[in-house]
Amino acid sequence: MPLRLIFMGTPEFAVPTLLQLAAHGHEIAAVYTREAKPSGRGMKVQPTPVAREAQRLGVPVLTPKTLKTTEALDEFRSHGADAAVVVAYGMILPQAVLEAVPLGCFNLHGSLLPRWRGAAPINRAIMAGDTESGVMVMKMDAGLDTGDVAMAERIAVTDAMTASDLHDALAPLGADLMVRAMGALSRGGLQLTRQAEEGVTYAAKIDKAEAKIDWNKPARAVLRHIHGLSPFPGAWCEMPIDGEQLRVKILRCELTDGSGVPGDLLDDQLTIACGEGAIRVLELQRAGKPPMKAAAFLNGTLLKPPLRVM
Repeated sequence: MPLRLIFMGTPEFAVPTLLQLAAHGHEIAAVYTREAKPSGRGMKVQPTPVAREAQRLGVPVLTPKTLKTTEALDEFRSHGADAAVVVAYGMILPQAVLEAVPLGCFNLHGSLLPRWRGAAPINRAIMAGDTESGVMVMKMDAGLDTGDVAMAERIAVTDAMTASDLHDALAPLGADLMVRAMGALSRGGLQLTRQAEEGVTYAAKIDKAEAKIDWNKPARAVLRHIHGLSPFPGAWCEMPIDGEQLRVKILRCELTDGSGVPGDLLDDQLTIACGEGAIRVLELQRAGKPPMKAAAFLNGTLLKPPLRVM
């Protein structure tokens, strides 16, 4: 039988799960999301992606600044939900909230726990060179992504994948997984397994200070760094363009043959030497400009050796 659910989420990653739960007949009593913030060129206040979809579905949207007050707890309880589903909400749930729904709060996490607990599991998996990632549904407890796991799906991670690619693959996979988990929960058949105590790693929030490319690293590490930060915040370097050192984000690249002093441009096709091996830039973005393919960029910008990228 369908469940009455509270849905808690904020970014695009959470949208497929909200839509699939509603499409499979679960009653969404309320949606919790973060407050709308100014964004875009005009800095207009924009509702979160989850808020937009909730409004389209006709579901009440709440944006509390905190869940730690008595008032917030009373409001949470007032929805009369059986359970809560949490997908990239962006706010820690106090123990009282976790206990406020009879069947518990269930989180969809974008990693294979206990690897990459925390804020940026998709980025960190790519940056670390992982060959596998996935999504897991866990019953939340007071710890940081430490709850018992109900279900999991795995996916291969290749060198060609950016954080955006992996995000777009995991979001629908996770939506399907959560629908299956809530179906099992409604039938009383959801099985929970404790997380392993070995292999715990933490996916710290991405700091913009990490984004500068270190050409002294081996080519594969450079590629994974670039792809793990693509498209946001974007790994960057400085290129000599029109007589100036201009910051350029590299969004996509590939491994290629070549050697030289790290940072040296090796040809007129944006092949750049690394500490070991080389990468060829496939897509990039200049400050204030839209992303563009390397071929289009080179049509308007002459770059050829000898030249050093910093």
